[in-house]
Amino acid sequence: MNNNILIYGANGYTAELIIELAQSEGAKPILAGRSQQKLAPLATRHGLSYRVFGLEDIGVIAKNLTGVAVVVNCAGPFSRTARAMVEGCIAAGVHYLDITGEIDVFEALALLGPKAGKAGVMLMPGTGFDVVPSDCLAAHLKRRLPDATALTLAFQAIGQPSHGTATTMVENVHRGGMVRRDGKLVAVPSASACRDIDFGKGPVTTMCIPWGDVSTAWVSTAISNIEVFMAAPTALRWMAKASRYMGGVMGSNFVQGLLKKQIDAGPAGPDADQRQRGASHLWGQVRNAGGQTATSRLDTVEGYALTALTAWDIAKRTANGEAQPGYRTPSLVFGVDYILNFAGTTRTDL
Repeated sequence: MNNNILIYGANGYTAELIIELAQSEGAKPILAGRSQQKLAPLATRHGLSYRVFGLEDIGVIAKNLTGVAVVVNCAGPFSRTARAMVEGCIAAGVHYLDITGEIDVFEALALLGPKAGKAGVMLMPGTGFDVVPSDCLAAHLKRRLPDATALTLAFQAIGQPSHGTATTMVENVHRGGMVRRDGKLVAVPSASACRDIDFGKGPVTTMCIPWGDVSTAWVSTAISNIEVFMAAPTALRWMAKASRYMGGVMGSNFVQGLLKKQIDAGPAGPDADQRQRGASHLWGQVRNAGGQTATSRLDTVEGYALTALTAWDIAKRTANGEAQPGYRTPSLVFGVDYILNFAGTTRTDL
């Protein structure tokens, strides 16, 4: 019945989507978070048990994971929560999943992989739209061109961001971009490159962004040069480029507070109709030293709908024995074609 899966940050937008999906299958996940005030009514509404604990003390975290097989951390920004929760999971012998897309989080947890492996614990950050579809696409492209030395990924998300995603974007808007060159992470200016990419309906302008695959695709494919692009309207590209020169201002407490107030004043995320109408389009290309290329597209459902599907499915599989101890990416554990298991997903080789 998958009743030994704990969802931390359960009162968040994406967490509630996962909870609803779990209950539709008859499962009873354990809800958890910092706030009794937020958790109690949520647990009552769903008829689920809950645990209230913060992430300041590893011993407290481990104690609250008694009887748990898997943690799904939905409490972002994950730069604030992932490390402590992982340490608690390792201490308690509990597998760790989350839905981050933050490069720094992937890199930090990768360093904890050997420690987790010794404890028999799997660490798999990025079990949602960040980075399941793109990770599988990257691995597929590697399969098509095994000697690839460069990987370019891009995506077009049709829909609006949740509070958590928007907050993470605001907190990182002044920090620039990131690519991988010759196996090393390299900081670059925000929107350091723009290019037109055809996701299937004609060219769309995209900009280079510090997406999680800059970290995870290196683990999954060993391709040493990686860039990720996102479809972006003119205003967003302008703001990203402006942040190169206004980073101090955009990172100030005043501007950060102002932007977060605007986020909080809006809806928590796309509603059911918007998720139904939304879609996600991905494109990827690999190149080898001789100039040969392979290009593929992947089309799937709206990002938050997909996140609920993949995060819950991975949680179930992990709880039921498919975990591999240590730091892992989705395609390494569940296969290159894993994303094709989800309705509404198609892949096209060009």
